[in-house]
Amino acid sequence: MSLTALGYAAAGGAAVAAGVVNAIAGGGTLISFPALVGLGVPAVTSNVTNTVSLLPGYLAGSWAQRQELAPQIEHARGLASLGGLGGLGGSVLLIVLPAKDFRLAVPYLIVLSCALLLVQDRLRRALQTRSLPDDQAAPCGLGSRPESGGHRALQAVLVFVASVYGGFFGAGLGIMLLAVLGVFRRGPLSGANALKQALSFVINLVAALFFLFSGRVAWAVVPVMAVGSLAGGLLGGKLVPVIPERLLRQVVVLAGAAVAASFWAG
Repeated sequence: MSLTALGYAAAGGAAVAAGVVNAIAGGGTLISFPALVGLGVPAVTSNVTNTVSLLPGYLAGSWAQRQELAPQIEHARGLASLGGLGGLGGSVLLIVLPAKDFRLAVPYLIVLSCALLLVQDRLRRALQTRSLPDDQAAPCGLGSRPESGGHRALQAVLVFVASVYGGFFGAGLGIMLLAVLGVFRRGPLSGANALKQALSFVINLVAALFFLFSGRVAWAVVPVMAVGSLAGGLLGGKLVPVIPERLLRQVVVLAGAAVAASFWAG
């Protein structure tokens, strides 16, 4: 892989933007993945490189929400094991499938991610109606545990399915996880969001570790994108009160729709 200085700058800038968008609204992969493809990196290699490069941003987000995660750490460990297995399964699936099949699936995956972004506000309101005030939340994990054995089993299955998707592609993973966790929990939404962030990190970590030995990582851009994603995540945290999340999400959805259309056309 050979890029000009402008190409490296574009990859780093896309990673910064992805980190910012992930911190504010989610869906940053819809920026960094198409950017790599636009630079001439094959679709599968772009997806693999994107997963490895954006990992520092997920770590920063998990660290920032460690206080909300601490009371539900035992429940998080169980789900993290499922998340790791699902992430590994999705990453293996990505490498095993022919590259042409993945390229055919990409526009549909992007459209799915865009749809998740569009309904995120409605999803969040629906989850908030299920949340109890802090002083009524169940103890021991902020009410994060499902209410019955059947609910626990269903939540585990859905987390695993979302994790497979995350290991395979990743865009929209956080929104999927928030939906699953929010439906099966009682308590402040901030607790579900912290658990979602931690699971996203584990899923992407396992997938990235597998990809390290896949021979599909475009290592030349990883350092600049990793630094960019970390900086973007930190910057996004500061910009949350400034940039309207809804406006940013709409811009990302429009960009994602354009990328999907370009894949279908090309």
